[in-house]
Amino acid sequence: MNLLNKGILIGLMVIAGIWNFISGQFVLSTLLFACAAIYCNIVMRSKLNS
Repeated sequence: MNLLNKGILIGLMVIAGIWNFISGQFVLSTLLFACAAIYCNIVMRSKLNS
């Protein structure tokens, strides 16, 4: 997966999290924000190790 696809995936998770937060689905929005943060940290860690 290249850098553009990773950025798009993280952006979609954040946008979906914001949309769910606005619509009142707080548990799902928290889960999506957490997934985006964890995935972003994994990507950054793999870039530092290589």
